Amino acid sequence: MDIIFLSDLRVETVIGIWDWERKIRQTVSIDLEMSADIARAAATDDVNDTLNYKLVAKRLQQFVGDSDFQLVETLAEKIAGIVLDEFEVGWVKVRVNKPGAIRGARDVGILIERGVKPGKS
Repeated sequence: MDIIFLSDLRVETVIGIWDWERKIRQTVSIDLEMSADIARAAATDDVNDTLNYKLVAKRLQQFVGDSDFQLVETLAEKIAGIVLDEFEVGWVKVRVNKPGAIRGARDVGILIERGVKPGKS
């Protein structure tokens, strides 16, 4: 199995449960791992034969930037759904960090895996 990854995609959004959080935009950081078969792309050297991570990033920047969820858990689920449904990926690992959400911690967040990881039954 091959994995295409995207690390530390930062997007400003409305996220949080507190009244003050609903009035401001905060940065979330997104890490993705997506299953892919890169053999054809490696042979042809053509972006059309692989998962175009630039298109994934642009789609998520637009979606997350326009969203206003209360929970990072909800945001992570929605991100996973977009990647699985719109980019024909069979498995995705999504990590959403909310930097500075807890005093004394660099960040807090959620890590989920959805779909079927190739090689697993």
